[in-house]
Amino acid sequence: MFLNTCIFLWHRKNLYVILILHELQNTVDLYFMKGSDMGTLKYAILGLLNRKNMTGYDLSKEFETTLFEFWNAKHSQIYPELKSLSEDGLVQYEVEITGNVLEKKVYSITEKGRDDFYKWEESLNPLKPVPKDEFRLQLFFSGSLSSQKRMALLADQLKQHENKLDHLKGNMGKFSSLPPENEEDFADYLVLHGAVLREESCCKWLKDCIRLCKSRSQTTDRSST
Repeated sequence: MFLNTCIFLWHRKNLYVILILHELQNTVDLYFMKGSDMGTLKYAILGLLNRKNMTGYDLSKEFETTLFEFWNAKHSQIYPELKSLSEDGLVQYEVEITGNVLEKKVYSITEKGRDDFYKWEESLNPLKPVPKDEFRLQLFFSGSLSSQKRMALLADQLKQHENKLDHLKGNMGKFSSLPPENEEDFADYLVLHGAVLREESCCKWLKDCIRLCKSRSQTTDRSST
C-alpha cells in the first residue's frame, strides 16, 4: 500500500513537472516572438485563412511546408494567436465532428479580418535590420583559426546551402510554366524564385571565399619557402 502511494505521488509529481515545463516553453516562445514578429504572425494566419478555411493543425502544416522558407511558427505560438484573433473578431470557427467523438475547430476569416489583412497587405514594408547569422559571425572572427579550419567551416556551409538549393529547385518543379498573374500560384512562384536566387548567390559567395582562401594560402606557402 505504501509503495503504491509513493508511486502514485511520484507520477503526480512528474506530471506537474511536465505541465510546468510545457507552460514555460510556451512563455519562452511567445517572449521571443513579441513585438513586430507577433504582429506579423497575425497576418500570416489571416493570409492563410483568406485562401481557405483551416484547422489549427492545418495552419501548422502550412508553416512547416509552405511558409518555412521565410517565416516560421510553432504550435505553441499559433494556437494562442488564433484565440486572440477570435476574441478580436478577426477569425471565427465552427466545431466539426470527425468520426464519433473527435472534435476539431475549423477557422475562417471574417470580413473584419479580411479588411485588416488587406490594409496590411497594401502597406509599404520598411527594410528590416540584417538578420543574425552565426556562421558569418564565425567567419568574421576566423582570423584566429588555421587555414584548414576556416576552409572546413566554409566547405560545410557550402554543402548545406547546396542541399537547400537542390530542395528549392525540386519545389520549383511543381511549376511547369509561369502561372497566370491572377492566380495564387503566381505569388508562390515569385517567393520561391527569390529563394532559389538567394541560395544560388550564397553558394557563389561561399565558392568565392573558398577560392580566395586557397589562393591566399598558396601565396603564403610560397613566400615562406
